[in-house]
Amino acid sequence: MAEVRKTRNAERTRRAVLDAATAVILEKGSAVTLAQVASAAGVSKSGLIHHFGNRDQLVVAVVEDVYEQFRATVLEHLDLSENYPGKVLRAYVRALSAGSAEATAVRDLSSAVSWNGLYAIPAVASLVNEQNAEWSRQFAADGLSAERIQIVRRAAEGIAAAAVIGDEDAQSIAAATRLLLELASDGTFRSPL
Repeated sequence: MAEVRKTRNAERTRRAVLDAATAVILEKGSAVTLAQVASAAGVSKSGLIHHFGNRDQLVVAVVEDVYEQFRATVLEHLDLSENYPGKVLRAYVRALSAGSAEATAVRDLSSAVSWNGLYAIPAVASLVNEQNAEWSRQFAADGLSAERIQIVRRAAEGIAAAAVIGDEDAQSIAAATRLLLELASDGTFRSPL
């Protein structure tokens, strides 16, 4: 029983550190320190190092965690009754347009990776490239043309980013989502533009 409790405490501590680190990284980018993350997580710096080793390992763990949560969110939006090409791409569009915390975090983290120097960490750059390649493989296996995938994917990502910064309201997001879902279905817009 004591071993189970110890494991749960370690899991809770790891989760608290990852959540705190995500918030601090989004705020400070590559300038984040272990002391800042430890303080935000309510753990000692040595406790944080016990779980992650060093700052770069922590940053990589945060990026992995955000991508895993986003992947789970996309899978939650997968409609298995849609037995025609584009099923995964449509789930991706739905996940991004739903405004979930996971979609927001991946969009924000992607900006932090690009703009705040996190991409300079080789393991982060590798992980981001792997994630992009994996999504590209998933979409390509789903039966749509590369051109259609690119347009729908990047438009969905742009709409999600605009929604987060307040450039899009709920009505315009819903309209854009409908159009992207149609484009990810058969390539023609059935509803009036």
